[in-house]
This record gives sequence, C-alpha cells and structure tokens, in this order.
Amino acid sequence: MFVLSLIKDTVAIQPAYFAVPPEQAIISELNKKYANRVLHDVGLCICVFDIAQAGEGKVRYGDGCLWYKVVFREVVFRPFTSEVILAKVKSSDEEGIRLSVGFFDDIYIPIMYLPTPSAFDPNERAHFWFSAFEAPESNPDYVPTQHELLDTPTEQRMYIDNGEILRVRVEADEFFDDEPGPPKAGEGGIMQPKAERKRAPYNIICSIAEQGLGPLPWWNPQEEDEDAMEEG
Repeated sequence: MFVLSLIKDTVAIQPAYFAVPPEQAIISELNKKYANRVLHDVGLCICVFDIAQAGEGKVRYGDGCLWYKVVFREVVFRPFTSEVILAKVKSSDEEGIRLSVGFFDDIYIPIMYLPTPSAFDPNERAHFWFSAFEAPESNPDYVPTQHELLDTPTEQRMYIDNGEILRVRVEADEFFDDEPGPPKAGEGGIMQPKAERKRAPYNIICSIAEQGLGPLPWWNPQEEDEDAMEEG
C-alpha cells in the first residue's frame, strides 16, 4: 500500500530557520511542499522518510535564502495491482461505489467489478448482491436484468451500505493532468470556453467480484454475531 519513492528537488530555507539544524529544516520544508500532493505516475505523497543526499546551502542574490539540492525518499500511497486492501464505503450511485481509506477518498468500484448478479436499489441508494439467484438449467449463463433483481425479496438481498468496511482488490490506478492549457479558437475566431467536470488527479479502481471480497460480514458471519452480542 505504501512505497518509498526517490525524489530530487531544490529547497529554499528562509533566514528565520537558519538556527534550526539543516536536516530538520529541509524535511520541514519538503513536507510543506509534498504532503498530500499527488505526483503523476508516482502516487499520493504522505511524508518524507529520510534525506538520502544534500548539498551545501548556497545563497542566491536577492532573497537571502539558503538553497539546498537534495535527494530524499518520500513515503507514497500507491497500492499495487492485485493488492487486497480494506476501505470504507463513502457513497454509491448507478455507476458504482466510492470508497475511502480515511486520508484518500478517490477509490472506486465500477459496476463491472461488482459480484454477479448485482443491482442498484434507488430507494436505499445502495448496491446489493442477490446471491440466492440460480440460473435455469436450460440457460446456465443467464444473468437477470436490473428489473428482475429489483423484484426479488428484500430480505434475500445482500446490501453494501454506506460506512461498511469492504475487502477489495486493486485492479488499476489512473492519473489525470487537468491543468488548463492555452485556450483554443472556436468558429469565427471566437474563444469558446469549454466546461468540463474536474477529475481527481489520482484514482484507484477496485473489484469485489470474487469470493472473499466485499463486506467483511459476508465471509465472516461469526465476527458479526460476536459484535451483535457485545452491543447487546
């Protein structure tokens, strides 16, 4: 889930921090710059792990700062493909489920990665898995439609509710660079602004379409019973 990435940078230390040990001042400045920042094709930066290399501080004309060329290792959040992680359901809609690990909320389960057969219940605003479905012998590959699943008995549905902890498998991650570029000329030489929904710079795509994945009580009913007994 967490990896170390080697990064090179040049850091400016303000005169007010000259009395602080150089390594401590450099790490503080690096954390200010990188913490909670997404680096393209690297991941979400968490904090500096250590300084691998640092040159001597040099003063540049005009600002009075000490500038250090440094090579450091950064703790980065980037789960690898096929890694299994735990995440909490943040919200659900017709397109899938959004998850959170507390400090990162852009984790998604598209409907194609939900267990079969599944459907979205608009009244509950949650997806459910109808595990009791049995395909007819004449057509063992038959998958029920959304309408058929919404007509099933509610008590037989296995809902994935908001706030539930899910065990998910990472399928892929996506990086987006949506920084605005130079405007393009429209017809007649008039600039036509184009409104687009801003995407998160880093998304993780996950799956719960296999045994052992999904809400923990699906596969550990004993834990759910013990929790109920403790609450009672």
